[in-house]
Formats: sequence, structure tokens, C-alpha cells
Amino acid sequence: MSNNNKIGIKKIAENRAARHEYYVIESYEAGIELFGTEVKSIRGGGVNLKDSWAVVENGEMFARHVHVSPYEKGNIFNRDPMRDKKLLLHKKEIRKLHDQVKREGLTLIPLSMYFKGSRVKMQIGLCKGKKLHDKRDTALKREVDRKLERVMKSRNY
Repeated sequence: MSNNNKIGIKKIAENRAARHEYYVIESYEAGIELFGTEVKSIRGGGVNLKDSWAVVENGEMFARHVHVSPYEKGNIFNRDPMRDKKLLLHKKEIRKLHDQVKREGLTLIPLSMYFKGSRVKMQIGLCKGKKLHDKRDTALKREVDRKLERVMKSRNY
């Protein structure tokens, strides 16, 4: 039995607005550099990914605007809730993402945060912004699918 079967994945937070606002082209798993009180706060669900993004600076990747609530019992050890969190990826991946963002005008968006074993991981999406008419098309398709599902259910299919 391999070690991967023993490692559980527990979702902490999801950025649902990101899938509404952007097309996700590719996604990557990144580790996050956190302090102890931040991890304790995250275990309690004190994290918000809304309006967050990622940037590459000096060959390192950082998540901006990821709000980690201060740990209630952390007193002096609590950090700034909105501080930039360093993301841990291979240099090769960071260079590749940086080139794509610069060349193609794409954006790096945190999609979700989860525990993988005892480690906190973040799923980063390489995204392209949706236009207003694209968002309307997506909402219309979702509504049609819901109506179809209701009709199928009422007719016992």
C-alpha cells in the first residue's frame, strides 16, 4: 500500500467567483509559506480567497489579498491578515507562468485552498478574463440545464 492512499485531502476554501469571472486554462498545485497561528486559523476555516490574485516578483510567486483571519488565541504571534503569502513552486514552473502572464496577458488566480495530509496547498489557475457576454452565456446555459433537470426529475427519467 503506497503512502498516497493514506493522505487525505480536505477542502478549506474555494474561490467560486473566479470560475464566473475567468476561463481557467490550466491549474497548478502550490504549497504556501505560513506561520503557526495562520495554520491554526485556517484549520478553523478563517480564510477568504475572494478578490485574491498571484504575482511573480524576483523569481518568487506570492498570493495577494488572501485574507487569513487572526487566530483568537494567538495574541502577539498573529500576523497581518492581508500579508502577501509566498507560494512554493518549482523555479521552472514559476518561469513558465511568468512568461505566459507577460506574453499572453493572462492572470494567476487562487482557485482553492485545501489540506493535503498535514500541509496546506493552494490551487492556482492560469486564467483569461471573461467578457460580459460570456458571463451571460454561462448563466443562461446553467439556467437551461437546471430547467431540463427539473423536467426530467418530474417525469421520473
